[in-house]
Parts: sequence; structure tokens; C-alpha cells
Amino acid sequence: MTDTVLLTGFEPFDGETINPSWEAARLLDGQRIGGARVVARRLPCVFGASLTALNDQLRALRPRLVLCAGQAGGRAEIAVERVAINLDDARIPDNAGRQPLDQPIAADGPAAYFATVPVKAIVAALQDAGLPAVLSHSAGTFVCNHVFYGLLRALSDEPDARGGFIHLPCLPEQAAGRPSLPLERCVQALELAIAASLGQTQDSRAIGGSLY
Repeated sequence: MTDTVLLTGFEPFDGETINPSWEAARLLDGQRIGGARVVARRLPCVFGASLTALNDQLRALRPRLVLCAGQAGGRAEIAVERVAINLDDARIPDNAGRQPLDQPIAADGPAAYFATVPVKAIVAALQDAGLPAVLSHSAGTFVCNHVFYGLLRALSDEPDARGGFIHLPCLPEQAAGRPSLPLERCVQALELAIAASLGQTQDSRAIGGSLY
């Protein structure tokens, strides 16, 4: 493993012109957090191609931490994802027009993987900073979950590397009546999540506050 954090966001999808996950991630590219260098990469919002792009970066960078981010339109809070399930079931087509229904991501894979970052500690760090954050037990069944599952499957053979996924609300300019979060707060959330993941090897066991 190298002293690198791979931080990914997605290209816009479903008619949007921006995606908060990439807009926030790119602002942290080249920064140092917790002694590690952040490398930000944009993934296509396409089944299959997104995992190919991610796996290329995993091989090239051999990061000690991978944090993937995505957009969750309609959510008011930052959602720290705990579980990735082995299912593609798309409500809308991806950016290549593909719309898999009820298909496994990996035919020989387990039903689910759990994030290997300290999810409760991340939520607590975000809440302590005054950010709206919750622990989520479903990353959906679109490309976000596809990448999350593929990431954890790839890292299952890398015991020294950790991986997780965070969903961000829309940005105010996307909102049109939907909940939103300013870009600077999205950047802060990713920075805090990276710091918590690098600084805490064991997750918090407390379930107080408003984690859920």
C-alpha cells in the first residue's frame, strides 16, 4: 500500500450538468490529510465502465484508503453507507443507456459487503462539525452501489486497505425545491471522513446522538 487516499466522484447523470460528488472531490485533489496524499478521480456513471475505471486506479495507486462519493438527490443529509449489496436494479438508464434489472454485480460474489471504514466514527465527526449526517444501510441499486460493491470486493484481498462510500445531497444550484447542501460543506464532509478513516482503526461502538 502507498500513502495515498483515492477519492472518487461521479460525472453528472439523469440530465444534470453537475454532480456534487465530483465537484467536492476535485477540490481535495492533491491535498494532504492525516499525512496521506489525496488523489481525486472522476468515474463515469455507467455500469461496468465505472468499475473498470476504479480498478485501473486501484492498480495504479495502491491506496491505503478509498472513499467513493455519489449524489443522492432528495436526501437532506450526508449519508455514510454501511452496506453494499450484490444487485444492479436501475430505476433509470445510466449514461450509456444501460438499465440492468435484477442482475447480480458478481455472479460468484457474496450477497453483501460491509464498509471497512469506521462508519459510525465518520458520522459522529460530521455531526460534531455541525453537518447533517446519518448512517445509512442502503446505497441503493444504481451505479453508486455498483461501485461500492465492486470496491469492497476488490479490497477483500487487500487487508491493509480500507474502503467506504458517502452519498452527498444536491448542491443548491441543482435543488429546485429539493434538499441541498453548499459545496463548501460537501468538501468539509469528505475531508472529515478521510481524516476519521485514517485516524481511527476501530469504529465507535456508541449509538447515541442521531446516527440513524
